[in-house]
Amino acid sequence: MSTNPTNTTTILEFKSSTFFAPILILFKNDIATIELSLQEKIRLAPDFFKNSPLMIDVSELNKLNHEIDIAGITTVLRKIGLFPIGLRGGNDQQNNQARALFIPIDTARTNDSPMSLGKTQEEEIATQPAQPKEETTEAPIAPAASSPPSTVATTLITHPVRSGQRVYASGDLIILSQVSAGAEIMAEGNIHVYNTLRGRALAGVQGKKDARIFCFDLQAELISIAGDYKTSEDINKQNQKKPVQVFLQDHALIIQEIA
Repeated sequence: MSTNPTNTTTILEFKSSTFFAPILILFKNDIATIELSLQEKIRLAPDFFKNSPLMIDVSELNKLNHEIDIAGITTVLRKIGLFPIGLRGGNDQQNNQARALFIPIDTARTNDSPMSLGKTQEEEIATQPAQPKEETTEAPIAPAASSPPSTVATTLITHPVRSGQRVYASGDLIILSQVSAGAEIMAEGNIHVYNTLRGRALAGVQGKKDARIFCFDLQAELISIAGDYKTSEDINKQNQKKPVQVFLQDHALIIQEIA
């Protein structure tokens, strides 16, 4: 019996999307030492690292002419429950090793931002973008002046962000309800949570070091700005369950109570 292809249902679809993964920057090539250090990191934040994809960055090793066994480090990562999805900063030999292991090669050189593949405004939960700020219009001058840069819209969410849900904003992110444990919110700009912040909050995810996180009640599993992060175990108990702002200073996260 023949099947008319015009009557078949959709089988698959490709969409552009944004994908973020932690970047493992290696400064030493002793695989045993790397494994011990990773196990300690995972122990501090097991939920964050559990079954996490990971980008391997060997650019610092190559600056020092330190060899690294790509197959060996990949085996270690998989053994402790991490999944290498790319290699960055490798030389020809390392890139060939990665390809033999079916690990893609990334040519980016920015160490401060997470891996990003594509862009999308579709996220796992619906978001309501707020109207961008109005721009003042000046009288035209001959010859015509260049147009001012476009304003990135702020993303506004009025409902709770539940466990397992993820939100990404290309500008600032404002949430008027609580963020539950197990949820993840990310923004290229600032994050404002006018309620309880549990789960994970990552601001400045494209490397914006002056981004900040504001919340009325800090109970987060993890907070991060431009790739520098603290887990709940690292957050001073004096700052928990209080209104705070979080900002980056000399690669250290500062948590400051809001009076």
